[in-house]
Amino acid sequence: MGYDKNVTKSYTESLKIGDLAAMFGTTVRTIRYYEELGLLRSDDRSEGLHRRYPLVNIIYLKRIRQLKTYGLSLGEIKEFFDLAEQDPSGEKCRALLIQKNKEKIEAQRAVLLEAQARIEALQAETETLETTSQFFSCPGSECKDCSIGEYCEQNEQNNSGD
Repeated sequence: MGYDKNVTKSYTESLKIGDLAAMFGTTVRTIRYYEELGLLRSDDRSEGLHRRYPLVNIIYLKRIRQLKTYGLSLGEIKEFFDLAEQDPSGEKCRALLIQKNKEKIEAQRAVLLEAQARIEALQAETETLETTSQFFSCPGSECKDCSIGEYCEQNEQNNSGD
């Protein structure tokens, strides 16, 4: 999904919105939306009142795409763009991205632990069902971890009297 190198000679030139959108395989509406959010910049309107976009927006769009692949929202991406204006060295952006990545790692670990607990519960339930003689009767003594206790014995008595 590259762009036409003949179009981009220097960063002092500019592009029409449709050309910029085509370079990145996105829509004109997306470009306008990114501009509304402050992620892209346009020059004053010229040439029949059309917006022109400085070529530096190519770099911005590449960075937006990259940060989106990291799972960041546009609001989070805006934080990076604002931070980059305050700190052109990029050190604060790097530190922020490290922090966000660590947060996402911890969140994914929690999801993984939760999924593992659900798998273990399903395995235990499956094992109990595999050893139970009747599906609609209480497993009673067949149940390894019966939390109902007394009810199981009563249910077994009621079922045996039928």
